[in-house]
This record gives sequence, C-alpha cells and structure tokens, in this order.
Amino acid sequence: MTVDFWQQLDDLRRTAGGHPGGMVDLSRGEPIDPVPETIRAALTAAAVSPGYPQTSGTVRLREAAAGWLGRCHGVTVEPAQVLPTVGSKELLGLLPLLLGLGAGDAVALPSLAYPSYRSGADLVGALAVPVDDVSALDPVLPSGHRIRLVWLNSPSNPTGRVLSPATMRRIVAWAQDNRAVVAADECYLDFGWEAQPLTLLAPPVAGGSTTGLLAVHSMSKRSNLAGYRAGLVAGDGELIARLLRLRREIGLITPAPVQQAMVAALEDDDHLARQRERYGRRRALLRAALEEAGWTVDHSEAGLFLWARPGERVGDGWWAAERLARAGILVTPGALYGQTGRRHVRIAVTATDAQVATACRRLTERTGDAHLRTVAAR
Repeated sequence: MTVDFWQQLDDLRRTAGGHPGGMVDLSRGEPIDPVPETIRAALTAAAVSPGYPQTSGTVRLREAAAGWLGRCHGVTVEPAQVLPTVGSKELLGLLPLLLGLGAGDAVALPSLAYPSYRSGADLVGALAVPVDDVSALDPVLPSGHRIRLVWLNSPSNPTGRVLSPATMRRIVAWAQDNRAVVAADECYLDFGWEAQPLTLLAPPVAGGSTTGLLAVHSMSKRSNLAGYRAGLVAGDGELIARLLRLRREIGLITPAPVQQAMVAALEDDDHLARQRERYGRRRALLRAALEEAGWTVDHSEAGLFLWARPGERVGDGWWAAERLARAGILVTPGALYGQTGRRHVRIAVTATDAQVATACRRLTERTGDAHLRTVAAR
C-alpha cells in the first residue's frame, strides 16, 4: 500500500465530511450497535482479576467455543483444539511467524483480500501469492518458494462471495497432499444471506479430520465486541498446541474479563439472531437503493458488505468513491483489496438505521450535486 493510496482515502473522508448534511461512513465494517447486556454483565463480574489470565483460555471458555461450533456449525472439536486470541486480526498478521515461515516460503491468499494476509507474509519475508484456487498450482513455485500456508476467506471481505464446499474440499486435499496449512478467516461466518457459508472444519469440507486446518473466528461482528478484542482459533490439535506454546512465551493473552464475556456471547444464540435481523434489514435497504440508482451489486451473498460498481461507461471504483463522497457517503475503493477490484467499491452495512436511511435517500434522489442515480445508470 502506498502513501498516495492512504492520502487518497483521507481526501475522500474530507470530501464526505464536508457535505452539508454530514457524512455517512460506510467504509468500515465497524460495529455500532450496543454490546448485549448479558455480555457486559459477564465482563463486569470478572473485573476483579488481579492474577495473570490463562493463555489457553479457561476451561469454560474452550468448552463454550466447542459447544458453539457444534451447535451452530456442525463441527466436533475438543476444547483443547480451541485457543482464544486478542481479536482475530492479530492472528491473521502473525500466523506465518507463529508457524515458523520465512524466506523461501510462500503464503497463498485470495486475489481480492484483506491486507493483513499479505502483511503477515511480509513480516517474515515470505512470498505472498494472490490466487483464488491454489489447487491449480505446483507447491514449489518457479521462484523456488514453497507454499506452506493457504488463506481462505469465506464469506469474503470485500466481496461477500461464498466458497462452494467442492472448492474448499479441493483446496484442503491439495494442502494435505503438499504439507501446507490451510487457515480460514471466518469473521463473517454467521452472516449468510443468499448463500450459507460453511466453516473449514465442517464435515462436508474437512471430512471429519482437522489435520493441517485452522479456522479463525471473531466476536467483533457477531456480538459487537470489536472494542473487547475477542477472537478464537480452532482446528488441528498439534497446531493449536504450537500456537499456545509460542503465544504463552510472548504474552499474547486474552484478558480474563474478556474471556468471561466471550463465554456469555458464545453460550447465547439469541443476541446473534437479533443482530442478524438488524444487519439484514439495513443490507436490504442499501442494496435496493443502489440497484434503484443503477448500480450493480456483485456477489455479496453473505457477510456485511455490498460489492458494488456503477454503470459500465462512467469510471472505476475510485471515481465511484469520489462521486459518493461528494454526496456525503464514504465507501472503500475496491482497489484496496487487489487490482481485480478496481471497478468496485465496498459498502458496509454496519451503520445505524438513521445513517442507512440517509444514505438511501442520497443514493436515490434525482437532484443534488452528486446525481448518483443518473450517473450510475449511464
């Protein structure tokens, strides 16, 4: 990512912030709804925690995580196959380091991907390889690098695309044949809309074996715990033991009160159902407004983003983001996630009902500075 790129994003923010009616920020997948009371109560009850927390997580937390995976996603894992993390993003960035990758190794990641996967490869001097189906590659690349870690992201950030079970099975089989680890970023697993995503550990994908597989989960979106930094990883027991050993030595520990809050969140399915309803309602309104204004929404069958593009003859994602910014709507240009995303913008549905209503009105109005309806349809 270049300095110019971030400067352009700052310019978009300033433009959107200058709108007379104020800015509607749809650029980030940041939770804005309240933390459920049961989770807050659990955090408060554990506030007096003078001792060091367990890096492995409490027994109850690991049992709650295993129970959630079994109850909601049909996965059978032992509590020892689960490890809490300080949010999920730190594991995305540190996994190559924790697995012992370095120069001469390669990390395969989706061609459109969240930047942390590439940053993790850069951290250890490994080669980042953008590829959507690694099973088509030789594990030893022409450069001499060997693929040792494969990242999957379903539902995808930014596109909302859901990988089919057949594609996931093919990648898992390739990785197991070639002694590579498959790690799946499943931050948006609980938000399937037109398609139902499967976890990497699900029997139709993994075939009942977790060997070489790690599924990374976040509590940020499902439970509004972005500020708590609460995540977990589950899968191959030997890999989990390795991660635990190294994380214990370098102090990557989830705070004890947060661990208690995670238990409350993982044992309560009702709050997730309510949050799904909120996001589903906002998503439906934004999608309808975009399509009424002549935009095309691609993929987006799951997750918390709409992957949208304007009319074919008007401009790329940067042009579209600038046009939206002039209407006071801040979105993320798709080029942030890879060059194949340059025609699109990523639009988050994580905004308040009032903000979504404002964005929809600005998208569909026929007058005003942006003329979004007319321009997108040309």
